[in-house]
Amino acid sequence: MIGDVREVHAWTTASRWNKKYYAGRPPEEPVPHGVNWDLWLGPRDPRPYSSAYTPVTWRDYWAFGTAPIGDFFCHNFDPAVWALDLHSPISVEACGAGGVDSEMAPLGGIYTYHFAHRGKMPALKAVWYDGGLMPERPEGLDEEDQLGAEGNGTLFIGDKGLITCPGWAGAPRLLPESKMDGFQRPPKSLPRSKGHHRDWLDAIKGGPQASANFEYAARLTEIGLLGLVAMRVGKKMYWDGENLKAKNAPQADQFLKETYRSGWEIG
Repeated sequence: MIGDVREVHAWTTASRWNKKYYAGRPPEEPVPHGVNWDLWLGPRDPRPYSSAYTPVTWRDYWAFGTAPIGDFFCHNFDPAVWALDLHSPISVEACGAGGVDSEMAPLGGIYTYHFAHRGKMPALKAVWYDGGLMPERPEGLDEEDQLGAEGNGTLFIGDKGLITCPGWAGAPRLLPESKMDGFQRPPKSLPRSKGHHRDWLDAIKGGPQASANFEYAARLTEIGLLGLVAMRVGKKMYWDGENLKAKNAPQADQFLKETYRSGWEIG
């Protein structure tokens, strides 16, 4: 319906969870009674306790979390990775709203990926936005046409038209919305998930692999987190997916593999 897809944009309005601190480590506080702070830190290097890390705001800090892209990318970029057979990008670059701090993720970011052609599918530019940033509204839309829904979404730009869907792989629709009048959806050809838990249990019992199996989940996650590596490197990164190396940015190595403090190593 929309021809070859050459651009995809996906986004979330989610931003930094911590609204009190915007850079650096928060000030030390007494450890509350009943909190095993050393156990909470796990493999991370010791640091003083602060309530700024809990219960969910740990996501803002590089030591513990991966910012909004690490939370929402797997939900809202999933349709593009699945439908367009995306694997390792050939380049990634990112910029952060308000700058990039050595301790905390930025308030929002724009992450741009380029993928080579895949079979009969052409090369693709893909962009992720968070923190309230959004793609430019395409020309030719009606005033009532909405991109995504409730602050989350995906937009596919093809040679012949547009498709958008809400977050969490919501039902797709053509744009302008008037194109949906009389549109006949193609017959269903993909197996439908019975839900994460049912898929997981069926796979354990020897049934078909889960739709969100490890091979696919790892690929989707790697693409998203490479954006954060590019953000921290601070330059366009040319990626060698086979060898897991940034060809032009050896400084990326420090962000590609975690270190684990003594006693928490992975064998």
